[in-house]
Amino acid sequence: MKTSGSRILPLLIPCLFLQASCQKPAQQQQQKAEQGQVAQTATPGVDSAQPKSQEKRGNAPEATPVMVPAQPSGGQLVPLEIRLPKPMFVGTPTNIAVPNLEKPLGRPRQPFLAPAGTRNVAFKKPVTGSDEQPVIGELSMVTDGDKEAAEGSFVELGPGVQYVTIDLKSRNTIYAIVVWHYHKQAVVYHDVIVQVADDKDFITNVQTLFNNDIDNSSGRGVGKDLSYVETAEGKLIDARGVQGRYIRLYSRGNTANDLNHYIEVEAYGKAVQ
Repeated sequence: MKTSGSRILPLLIPCLFLQASCQKPAQQQQQKAEQGQVAQTATPGVDSAQPKSQEKRGNAPEATPVMVPAQPSGGQLVPLEIRLPKPMFVGTPTNIAVPNLEKPLGRPRQPFLAPAGTRNVAFKKPVTGSDEQPVIGELSMVTDGDKEAAEGSFVELGPGVQYVTIDLKSRNTIYAIVVWHYHKQAVVYHDVIVQVADDKDFITNVQTLFNNDIDNSSGRGVGKDLSYVETAEGKLIDARGVQGRYIRLYSRGNTANDLNHYIEVEAYGKAVQ
């Protein structure tokens, strides 16, 4: 028995090794298959039982790109190209005591969007005013394109309530009006009122675009707009696409004196077809 057992043992050992080696690849293949199945299960968008964090990211709405709104005519809104004059003072004034005063932004004004093709329709247009003999300058300076605060670039009207009227020569759709009273020093003009009408006497289709006369001291009605400090940026007034031929601007002196000044007025719009 000892002799036969010793003969059988050498035959069994290779078989045992062969069986183990055969089982190992099979186990490895089974493990790989299981791993592949797990990996497939974890693929986003394949299994609804994926982690919540991935599901949230997958279902979150994408950021909407900022698009320029289209106009009914098919055009688009574009930033107005407003050329600014050289600033004449730096810093925020602290000695102006005016109620209802607008706080300075502390940064440049945001671009104003208007339909493509909008232009300054007030350029070189005729100007009349309540003071037919200005103290300094000529009324034509209001629309001559010179926005600098240098000597000879502004018109000075007398004290009290005064106004200038711009004839656009035709009806226009107006999107914005920018006015520079006098930006050589930090001052605030009182009772600034801006109106648009179809006739020079301001009887037909009169629309008030801006009014900061909070106590009706100029007799044009009580306004709710804020007073503001003059700067080289001028005051941009949203005209909201009103239509008219004439633009009139009122003022009643300023925090430095009782006089009224205009350097430039621009009206951005398009002729009514």
